[in-house]
Amino acid sequence: MQVMPRTIGVFLLALFLACCGARPQPRRYPMQGEIKALDTNAKTATIAAGQIGDWMGPMTMEYAVKPDAEFQKLHVGDHIEATVVVNDLAYYVTEIKVVPKS
Repeated sequence: MQVMPRTIGVFLLALFLACCGARPQPRRYPMQGEIKALDTNAKTATIAAGQIGDWMGPMTMEYAVKPDAEFQKLHVGDHIEATVVVNDLAYYVTEIKVVPKS
């Protein structure tokens, strides 16, 4: 009766490969903030933002901006609404809208 151990072994191997191969989906969070600085070479924006979902408390930090077309429309002092995309340790802002100062 070698069929049962072999079947269990194949099942466990398939389960292991499925778990290891599946990458978590990037998390997306709405953000509101103000552009404090822009780095045109690195395509990054320093943004003073409020609470970002359950990911980050209010703080000023540097974000990569993707795609490049999003970066081109930004100016220091702009108030923005955007989406922060977080994947493992990497993060960036996208879907940026410049909004009136409140």
